[in-house]
Amino acid sequence: MRPLILSVDDEPDVTTLVQFHLDKAGCEVVTAGTGREALDRVNERRPDLILLDLMLPDIDGFGICEILRRQAVTATIPVVILTAWATPDAKSLGLELGALDYLIKPFSPRDLVARVQKLLALRPAATSASSSVSGS
Repeated sequence: MRPLILSVDDEPDVTTLVQFHLDKAGCEVVTAGTGREALDRVNERRPDLILLDLMLPDIDGFGICEILRRQAVTATIPVVILTAWATPDAKSLGLELGALDYLIKPFSPRDLVARVQKLLALRPAATSASSSVSGS
């Protein structure tokens, strides 16, 4: 079973790029363009990892991170912030709110795949059988 990645970004070009490269690396990718849509997707199918933009049209990425961390069923889903917001304060806040990594746009697709693979490999052994991701 391929790892399920949720890519949350209101820029279709970004989600298309993410989807292309992670699909090529063996992941299944679903997308959301708003914070509310992201929360709906998480409740429909629990992703193995979430790529989260900070600047969304409704609930920002910080708010989404807080909501995910407060709920027991979503508290352990790895979150990687993928944003154009490159300030040290934004990065610090994102990591304080529970994100495990912070990538700045424009990003290297190879770097994105490597970071996703690394976080998927750190998942508990009970789910690691479904997390094999081939290199790109």
